[in-house]
Amino acid sequence: MKVLAVDDDPDIIEAVGICFALRWPEVELVQAPDGNTALKQFEAEKPDVVILDIGLPDISGLDVCRRLREVTEVPIIMLTARDSELDMVHGLETGADDYITKPFSHLELLARIKAVLRRASVGTLSSNEAPYVDGPFRFDFADHTVAFNDTKIPLTPTEYNLLYHLTKNHPNVVQHRTLLAKVWGREYVDETEYLKVHVQRIRAKFAAVSPEVDPIETERGVGYRLNLRQTADAEA
Repeated sequence: MKVLAVDDDPDIIEAVGICFALRWPEVELVQAPDGNTALKQFEAEKPDVVILDIGLPDISGLDVCRRLREVTEVPIIMLTARDSELDMVHGLETGADDYITKPFSHLELLARIKAVLRRASVGTLSSNEAPYVDGPFRFDFADHTVAFNDTKIPLTPTEYNLLYHLTKNHPNVVQHRTLLAKVWGREYVDETEYLKVHVQRIRAKFAAVSPEVDPIETERGVGYRLNLRQTADAEA
C-alpha cells in the first residue's frame, strides 16, 4: 500500500514515517512539502491514502482536497493543528474522509487509516441482491450505484454506505449512533458532525439532479430515514 503525506513540517513527516516503519512496514510513504507538489505526486504515484495538512506554504490543504475530489475518491485524512469544530466541519465538507488534530498518536493515525480504507472497500463488495426501486429512486446493490430519474448520483463510498443503511431500513428511522457505528465504526459513535456533513453532501448531490428532492428526512434528536414519500411526490 502507498500513502502520500503532505506537510511542510519535516518533524510531522518524520513522525508519520516512523509510525509506519514500526507498526505497518509494508506501507510505502510518499512525501510532499506543499500543495502543488502533492498534486503532482498524487498523479505520479497513485497513492491509496492521502494524509493532508491544511496550512501549506503555497495553496491551502482544503484547496488540494477539493482538487483531488474532482478526480478521485481515494481516502483523504486531514492531519492538522486546526482543532476547532468549524475547521473540522469545513474539512469534511471539502471532501475529507476523516480529520485528526495534532499532536496525534501512532495508534490513532493507524486506526483512522484502516477505518477509511474499510469504508472505501464497502463499495467494492459484490452482491446479487435485486435493486431497490421506489418511484424515481433506484438503489442497485449489484453495481453499487444510486440513481434518481435515471440519472446516476455520484456518491463516495462513505455516502453510498450511509444511504445503503437508510435504504435497507426504510421506512424506519436509523439512530445517529447506529449509523455512525455501521458506516464509520464504533470508535466514531460520538462524531455526529461526520454524519451531518455527509447527509448534507448526499442531499446536495440529489438536489443537483432534482432541486425539489430531499432524499433524507431528519428525525430531530433521533436519527435519519430515507425519504421516499417525498421522492414519489416529486415524480408526480
